[in-house]
Amino acid sequence: MRRLLTAAIAVPLALLATFLLPGPGFFVFMLAIFVACSVEYVQLLRPHAQQAPLWVVPFAVPPAAAGFYWVLSARGTAPGGDAVALVASLAATVLLGTLLLLRRTPPAQAPAALGIIGFGVPFFAMPVAVGVVMQRLDPWLLFLLYAIVWLGDTAAYYVGSAWGRHKMAPLVSPNKSWEGAIAGFLTGIVATVLWSWWRLGEVRAPLLLVAAATGIAAQLGDLFESLLKRGVNVKDSGSLIPGHGGFFDRMDAMLFAGPVMLAGLWLIAHDGVGR
Repeated sequence: MRRLLTAAIAVPLALLATFLLPGPGFFVFMLAIFVACSVEYVQLLRPHAQQAPLWVVPFAVPPAAAGFYWVLSARGTAPGGDAVALVASLAATVLLGTLLLLRRTPPAQAPAALGIIGFGVPFFAMPVAVGVVMQRLDPWLLFLLYAIVWLGDTAAYYVGSAWGRHKMAPLVSPNKSWEGAIAGFLTGIVATVLWSWWRLGEVRAPLLLVAAATGIAAQLGDLFESLLKRGVNVKDSGSLIPGHGGFFDRMDAMLFAGPVMLAGLWLIAHDGVGR
């Protein structure tokens, strides 16, 4: 029941933000969500590098998201792309390495800290940029992303709870089943068929392929967060969202699904998105 009540509040809020907020406002909205995810990510993995400056992750996500947005928006058409790539490389290598040295990170914790920070910043920054780019292109594309991810997750949860018999990844997430995964995948495909017919007046096969890749990515994102939680023996990344755990728990699928969907839309040149 708490899951349904939370969804009854969160889904309309996300839709209002998607369709009514201007670009800068939506950027801030997305940042608030994914910076919160990054804070939970740092807290979750803190046991692996207790004395490392992991706090840099949530502070680095906003500028990294802005940089990713600039690159995704320009897509090689604006000058300065090489400079952005150079700055990103410096931040990922020289600056990060120097930070660990200056903060006197214990040598035994340095490899874990490099992974947690070096992976975490782009991991949470990219979905912000992707979301803002997709909203600018067409808010209905984000609506489709929400449908694939959230309806698929709901179907997987309820079908898996009722009829799940074959464990999908027992060492990572014992409660997930192949029955639930298939139900979630098919729900995403059906949602895309309905969206395509409603918005485009036809069902486009390439768009269904993008939806399939997005649905698979969403489930992989869910499993990946479960892998991280299993590594520190934690059930939820937080407790701020009743029935769902934390922000990271709620957005784990979106972290994989959003970038995959935008890349797929570019590849199929959906209504000019890839041109």
